Amino acid sequence: MRVLITGSGGQLGSDLCRMLGNETVIRQDLPEFDLTQPAIEAQIEKARPDIIIHAGAYTDVDGSERNPDMAMAVNRDGTARVARAAAQVGARLIYVSTDYVFDGTATVPYTEQVVPNPINAYGMSKWLGEQAVLASGADALVVRTAWLYGHYGKNFVKSIMRAARREPGLSVVSDQRGCPTFAEDLASALIALMMMKVGGVIHVTNRGACTWHEFAVAIVREMGLTLPVASISTEEAGRLAKRPRFSVLNQDRLVSLGVQMPEWRRSLAQFVRAADVSSDSV
Repeated sequence: MRVLITGSGGQLGSDLCRMLGNETVIRQDLPEFDLTQPAIEAQIEKARPDIIIHAGAYTDVDGSERNPDMAMAVNRDGTARVARAAAQVGARLIYVSTDYVFDGTATVPYTEQVVPNPINAYGMSKWLGEQAVLASGADALVVRTAWLYGHYGKNFVKSIMRAARREPGLSVVSDQRGCPTFAEDLASALIALMMMKVGGVIHVTNRGACTWHEFAVAIVREMGLTLPVASISTEEAGRLAKRPRFSVLNQDRLVSLGVQMPEWRRSLAQFVRAADVSSDSV
């Protein structure tokens, strides 16, 4: 089976490429594969994939606020190109989206039936990408995930681990709640889902939820440190883009398909154990 992965050098794409070792994996990433360029449609058609996992994206949330045109060019228009090409070649398409399509005003986990209402440019660009995928006519599944971290690239867990080794204390936002997700776990779920006859939208994160502050405290604890972690508000953090205060995703549909994600603390412990916490390479 020929599986084309966009964003193949990213933290999710890298795990997908490694875990799909028994398949013919077609790696696509910058600079040769640029989602802002119309030529990618011909590149996909030439590759003749059976399945496309579209993990490539512009994921800088604050950067999207400064440059919304770039976010739209990659996450909306680039995704539309991938979807058109998938429909043209008859490939199954898995599109990786985000919890940031929601406004954060809910008090219970968001189901797939809730209509998105993004509050920042990044979330809007990803939601418009979702719509392009679902309207393309391709055999498509939109997979929303959240708070992703893994062994490749930059992420919150690595940032906290580096800071915990160097700083006398940390300050982390405590009024945003979501679902940490380990890239390896997400990759496993995507591989399972790509073989199923399921379409529409589905939510995939590690089980359980926490605030960024609780997440940071757990990271420090797994490192075996006693570093103080202070709570601060979103306003005190001073980030450019608005963030949803509550973006926990309901996973009833995923469970009904027989896919069970590990609890987030278990996966975090696995990640920290595998990381060299004494090395600046983390």
